[in-house]
Amino acid sequence: MLDRYGIVALFAVVAALFPAIALAMAWIIRPKKPNQSKLTTYECGLEFEDFPEAAQNVWVQFRVQYYIYALIFVVFDIEVVFLYPWAVAYNALGLFALVEMAIFLAILVVALAYAWRKGLLEWI
Repeated sequence: MLDRYGIVALFAVVAALFPAIALAMAWIIRPKKPNQSKLTTYECGLEFEDFPEAAQNVWVQFRVQYYIYALIFVVFDIEVVFLYPWAVAYNALGLFALVEMAIFLAILVVALAYAWRKGLLEWI
């Protein structure tokens, strides 16, 4: 049984060493010639010295609706992550798994109906 743990330990050591070696090699072979243009802040191709009015208004307020859309998208994206393995193994799961998935989908439908009723899906 110890040889099985040895394989797991070997994988753990390799998993820890691989990124460390890759980062060390990148640090060793990288070009090391910093200059003024490389040390400046790059913001979408716009230099703030050239646009002083943009430098004063860097904090742009977004509507909460955008974040709500993103959260709803994530919820339904995660739903697909849970539905796919269930659908693949559906024949072996039985009636209990069907009831569980129906409850899961019902919760998501209720959440969607709530968001819809509150007007959170309106793009204004």
